[in-house]
Amino acid sequence: MDPAQDRPDSPGFRRGLGLFDSANLVMGSMIGSGVFIVSADIARQVGGGLWVLVVWAVAGLMTVLGAASYGELASLFPAAGGQYVYLREAFGRAPAFLYGWTLFLVIQTGTLAAVAVAFAKFLGVLVPAISASEYVLYLPDLPGGVAIGVTTQQAVAVAVLAALTANNSFGLSAGKAVQNVFTVLKVATLLGVTALGLAHASDAGALRASDFAAAFRADGPISASGLPVAIAVALVGALFSADAWNNVTFAAGEVRAPERTVPRALVLGTVVVVTLYLVTNVAYLNVLAQPEVAAAPDDRVATALMRAVLGPPGAAVMAALVMVSTFGCLNGMVLAGPRLYYAMAADGLFLSAAGRLSPRTRVPTWGLWVQGAWAAVLALSGTYGDLLDYVIFAALLFYAVSVAGVFRLRRTRPDLPRHYSAPGYPVLPALYVAACVFVMGVLLVEKPGYTWPGLGIVAAGVPVYLLVRRRRAAPEEPA
Repeated sequence: MDPAQDRPDSPGFRRGLGLFDSANLVMGSMIGSGVFIVSADIARQVGGGLWVLVVWAVAGLMTVLGAASYGELASLFPAAGGQYVYLREAFGRAPAFLYGWTLFLVIQTGTLAAVAVAFAKFLGVLVPAISASEYVLYLPDLPGGVAIGVTTQQAVAVAVLAALTANNSFGLSAGKAVQNVFTVLKVATLLGVTALGLAHASDAGALRASDFAAAFRADGPISASGLPVAIAVALVGALFSADAWNNVTFAAGEVRAPERTVPRALVLGTVVVVTLYLVTNVAYLNVLAQPEVAAAPDDRVATALMRAVLGPPGAAVMAALVMVSTFGCLNGMVLAGPRLYYAMAADGLFLSAAGRLSPRTRVPTWGLWVQGAWAAVLALSGTYGDLLDYVIFAALLFYAVSVAGVFRLRRTRPDLPRHYSAPGYPVLPALYVAACVFVMGVLLVEKPGYTWPGLGIVAAGVPVYLLVRRRRAAPEEPA
């Protein structure tokens, strides 16, 4: 089957996602394990508890500004592939391919691997046999003295990836049902954690105005002049926790009235999640002192809160809640990613089989399994953590370039119908791009070990793109 025959403007995709479903895809893909963990590292970076809230607020503002600006792009190009399509239409196929290359190689699949392992880790709290030190397969005497093995933790991570991939291959309705149920559950989870934290204030809690002053003391953790840099570095964790909101754009070919529904889902979903994140951190700091947040075992701040409120059973309760959250996050990303590979394949820039839909289910089944297989390889290799550190910078770069596409398309294609316009244009989209550029600039200087390898992953796609383009341009050989 020719991929072009199944483009989103043909009857190929089934438009089965309404506003509720689309907003749940935004929220469900965003909320994983990060909000339960990364506040510990943020507290170590910026010191005072109230500055932790500042970091989350800045990250939330950036996320909402980016999503609101993407709404205009979504209204212009309501097709499967989302961000890939926006980059292609604004800047051409080369930058679009580099985004798709990086997304498949690391961003989407690396995140799937990391979240699947996080699911397995928290399951291990309830089932001790699931551990990074317990093996289901171990080969110690391979040639060259090499030993390899598969831990029970890795096995569970691969199993959950396979289960969700299989479920989504049954059709959009199956994936949507899981997404809606688990998004509602995880929103309820955050509300429950917040309610417990707010109802059990502690005298040692970090919510004191003096924390702001402490950050500026000579013996404080950071100086006033160093505060912007410290916040920019600390934003990495918060932005990563709020990432994946763009996944709904990948599935725009299956959204009803996508030119209106996708922009609304982006704004609604991101506003709800960043608000939940902020109040959840208020709950942490209402119970825990700043040193307790910074020194939470394994950075599990939410678990520390639950222990403080519920005693020893709190750890088991929190593990179950994080499992619900990570499961829903995995499903959303499993569902959305193959729609982008589908769009690339339709342009001849990805494996052609990824551009075909199942005749029965009308979903890109082959793309689902390729994505799942690569995510499983990353989970088994144990390299996903380093890869994600490397690619955070690249993900931010592509967000900034995509929003810059709003300005370019306003100039080059002013006659395109715009059912939704980026709010506050040109000021707010420009503010988002400027904030991304500032954070990237700080990271290039302060975290070169992460940022330059991230650029290297993107750059590695250039020769691949040139090779693919050359093959597409080559005349067919006579039979």
